[in-house]
This record gives sequence, C-alpha cells and structure tokens, in this order.
Amino acid sequence: MEISGDLKTAREMGLVGCTECMRVSPRGTVRCPRCGHALRSRDPYSLQKVWAWWLMGLGCYIPANLYPMLETRTLISTQSDTIVGGAVELAHGGNWGVATIILIASVLIPVAKFIVLAGLAVGVWYGPRATGGRRQVLYEIVEYIGRWSMIDVFVVAILSSLVQLQTIASITPGRASLFFALSVIFTMLSAQSFDSRLIWDTRSAGMAGERPRRILRRKRTLARGN
Repeated sequence: MEISGDLKTAREMGLVGCTECMRVSPRGTVRCPRCGHALRSRDPYSLQKVWAWWLMGLGCYIPANLYPMLETRTLISTQSDTIVGGAVELAHGGNWGVATIILIASVLIPVAKFIVLAGLAVGVWYGPRATGGRRQVLYEIVEYIGRWSMIDVFVVAILSSLVQLQTIASITPGRASLFFALSVIFTMLSAQSFDSRLIWDTRSAGMAGERPRRILRRKRTLARGN
C-alpha cells in the first residue's frame, strides 16, 4: 500500500509501534504496555548493524563455496564435494529434483538475500528507486525465508549421523558446513537489524525533497546527545 501526500505515518501522528507485538503507543512511552519491550521510534544505528552482519555473512559465504561440504570415505576411495559440486553429482545421477532444491536453497536464496539486503540499505541511505510497499514486501520475504537456507546443513547433519559404518563407509561434514551455517546466521541477524520503518521515512523524505542521508545523520546526532 502506498503512502499518499494526505496520509501520515504513526510517527508523524505522535505514535510509536512496538517491534515485538506491534502495539501502538503514544510517543514517549518507555516500554510497551502489552509485552514490556523497550520502545523507540527508530534505531539510528540500524544501517551500521546491517552492514556489519552483512559483511560477516558474505565473508563466510565465500569459503562455504570453496571448501568441501561433505566428505565421504569408503574402503577404496575418499570423495569431497562442494555445494555446487555435490548438486552436479546428484544431477548426473538422475536426481534432478534434489539437485535443484540444493541449488535453490544453498546458492540462489543466499545470493538473493545479500542483494536484497544491500539494496534496502542503499535505498535508505541514498534514496529509494522502488516504492515503499515493494521494499517492505522484499524485506518481509528475506526475513521469512532466511532460515530455509539451512537445508544444506541439515542434510549434512542427517547423513553424518546415519551413515557411520566404521571402516566400511562414513560421511562427515566438511569445513564448508561451518562457514555456511555462520553465513546463514549472520545474514539472518543482518535482516533482523534492519529497521523497516526507515523505508517509510525515506519515502516521506523524498516527498518533502529532503535527502535521506541528512535525516539519518540528524537521528544519530540526537541519539548521541541523549
């Protein structure tokens, strides 16, 4: 839903919403009357947190694709597969469905999360190119599907626990599993650190002709003063 010029946000009406239970209270209320969560109109350091977790997630995602995710040992051979290499092997074996799921959950979704989170943060800082409603939908999608990227780690954990035949055959997690799990966790924290209310602040700033960067600088200055 778009905000037109004759509509006001809750903040402009002197209200603040709880980020936990979504209850709206008068601005200046310290804690939410319903859940007791601390209330604040905006997080002035939201973008710094987003970028910090984002960079850590990206830094872990690169080795997650370079190191082997799964190591299979038998009496006659030892095989190590990366995420993409394992999906290719599954496709060659005729398991196209499983290979597609792994590629979507382990490659497409993580890369899409990095792109969307970076786009949302850049849009808040430099001014939006997409409408506020679309950016809000993108944010909610990223926050919801982020946990499903762990499917590759779950598969490795299940196989490692089931296939343990001592010297005959064994499957153990590779170094990539740790990096991939950390990457998913960091990107989830990056999404949770993003204050989605800033989306609508930049919308209002654009309508008023004010640069979003000036708004954020003013908020940080006020936060330091308090």
